[in-house]
Amino acid sequence: MPLPDDRPPTTAPQRVVVVGGGVSGLATAYHLACAARSDIEVVLVERDDRLGGKVRTHAIGGHLVDAGPDALMVRAPAMRALLDDLDLADATVAPGAGGSFVWSRGRLRTLPPSTMFGIPERLLPLLLSGLLSPRGIARAGLDLVLPRRKAPADEDLSVGALLRPRFGTEVFDRLVDPLLGGIHAGRADLLSARSTVPEIDALVRRSRSVYLALRRQPRRSAPTGPALVSLHGGLTRLVGALTTAIAGCDIRLGTAVEKVERDGDRYVLQLSDGSRLVADAVVLTTPAFVTAPLLADLAPDAAAAAAGIAYVDSASITLVYPREALGRELNGTGFLVPAGEDLLLVGCSWLTAKWPHLAGESTVLLRAMVGRYGDQRISTMDDDELVARVRADLVRTMGMSAPPVEVQVQRWPRAMPQYTVGHQDRLDRISRALQDVPGVHVIGAACTGVGVASCVGQARRTADEVLTGLAQVGARTGGTR
Repeated sequence: MPLPDDRPPTTAPQRVVVVGGGVSGLATAYHLACAARSDIEVVLVERDDRLGGKVRTHAIGGHLVDAGPDALMVRAPAMRALLDDLDLADATVAPGAGGSFVWSRGRLRTLPPSTMFGIPERLLPLLLSGLLSPRGIARAGLDLVLPRRKAPADEDLSVGALLRPRFGTEVFDRLVDPLLGGIHAGRADLLSARSTVPEIDALVRRSRSVYLALRRQPRRSAPTGPALVSLHGGLTRLVGALTTAIAGCDIRLGTAVEKVERDGDRYVLQLSDGSRLVADAVVLTTPAFVTAPLLADLAPDAAAAAAGIAYVDSASITLVYPREALGRELNGTGFLVPAGEDLLLVGCSWLTAKWPHLAGESTVLLRAMVGRYGDQRISTMDDDELVARVRADLVRTMGMSAPPVEVQVQRWPRAMPQYTVGHQDRLDRISRALQDVPGVHVIGAACTGVGVASCVGQARRTADEVLTGLAQVGARTGGTR
């Protein structure tokens, strides 16, 4: 039976189909294309009519502002190398302000320095911050005398189960939960400690006192340069540079993959336009809820594990205010809001202070983040109501004295994967199941990190694995199929 595409069955290049055109898919296609092997054809399939996924930049207030991720972790080697390769290193912008705040006990309070995911390395700055009550400070200090927690080595604890018994409810609710909520839009009582804060998880398991263990850790020499950067013109410059770099690939926009089937040692992808693609390797970079049905016939257990990864709706609201409307100095990068507070806000970035290239003489830019696990309020609001609630929260937290002159709402349905308890077990199930379907890979934000740099690093590793697998197939078949 002939193969369902137009390639001769013996001498055609090996084909890799990358499903999903977000950062993970683009970076995977880029690294495959960089292999400069004429015997490999790369096809990128994206159901949307644009590339970049949640990287999106809008014009507002005379600036180009990111409505999705707005920072790149350049201390990650793969991220730094990619910027160098794409000639974007000179386009980076370092943060213009340091420090941040937490809304606690009716006001914005300074987040103490030297905190590791909300765990204080020093108690005095925490006391002076006013974040905790005297009772809360005293309860946090009990970590110094409490016995070591005994837990089975393979037990996956939630962040709450790991840290609340050590430091008490106030440290957890006012520091740990909002910090992790700002990263994952989740609740730390449900997030897996092993998957979200592995360093802390290991520290708690091996140490009697977490506080003392943090203090005893050897001080590393301070790395040079900022950890996080943005790009002039927004992170869509990264998307544009990657898109240009893979111009030789077959890019199919506005096309969804509806089904993946196995055909011997190759795979057949049914596309929404009625066509089919035959692939020697497939890289699924789609959200877990899209990936799961694509794996249903190939690897049912992997599909079930992927379907078990929860997601949260979120939205970012960018607001342009007259500078005179400010009720306080923008002396930091912004603030976070604990889940127990009577606010819709999860946090607010003071973009004008955070990124120098977004500063203006007469206006300030703020970006409000809303939506977290278990809070469905934003799904019941239209944009006008959502903006009204955010404005009211900013009046309460920042004392804004005038309305914004421009507002832009970006909704992200099912945007943030949740690394809930058992997350690593789900990833392990996917990995084991995929051993029976060689050449199929699953990556993306649901797997090893929600940040752009994590996705880039995973994409590079996966591209190397794909190339190795194709080379092994070529060696076995002598270049014929």
